[in-house]
Amino acid sequence: MPQIKARNIKAEDLCRISKPLVDELQSMLGCPRDFFTLELIHSTFIQDGEVTSGYPYVEIAWFDRGQETQDKVAKLVTSQLKNLGYENVDIFFTLFEKASYYENGEHF
Repeated sequence: MPQIKARNIKAEDLCRISKPLVDELQSMLGCPRDFFTLELIHSTFIQDGEVTSGYPYVEIAWFDRGQETQDKVAKLVTSQLKNLGYENVDIFFTLFEKASYYENGEHF
């Protein structure tokens, strides 16, 4: 169920890290592989009236797993992207509440 939404990352780069990233996340979180989604969102960054190159921006939406796990996941994703040459990586987490998340009309 962790949803990873990435911006300003090349599609081929996200494809390159997708398997090793999910392998490590699956082991770290104990989730089945098919619970993970990776989405590349195409964005245009604008600053002071100009289109800019921006930087990698990754949102991870999931149920709360505690600060320690969140820190480990942030470090893992950052490391994977830095290994591809991205210098600055921003990651933020969106926490779902079980009563507010529905699958096939039923909440968790």
